[in-house]
Amino acid sequence: TRGRDALEVGDISGAMEHLQALTDHAPEFAEGWHALALAYFQAERLGLAMDALEHTLALNPHHFGALKGVGAIHQATGNTALAYAAYERVLELRPHDPEVEQALERLEQEVKGTAL
Repeated sequence: TRGRDALEVGDISGAMEHLQALTDHAPEFAEGWHALALAYFQAERLGLAMDALEHTLALNPHHFGALKGVGAIHQATGNTALAYAAYERVLELRPHDPEVEQALERLEQEVKGTAL
């Protein structure tokens, strides 16, 4: 709760401290890893965010929030095909997610090309 509260007020450093402590003490808690990934992402520490998302997905392969995060990181780093694949997986788990549908629309032409 302290980590999420810190994120809500923009205290990213404090959030990272609380959430790192949480994942140290409860490494099997997928949601702790996901929250830590959000803090890292907000701090623009994308490698650490991806690592935390990998922990989340190892514990809960159907965590659609973590998959959205994977897609967002791949999109931010220019890996559009990987972003598209991650977003497609989100829609398999959670159909009709408007944010993900919009992301797929933005990426579709770049990933699939234009039909002639």
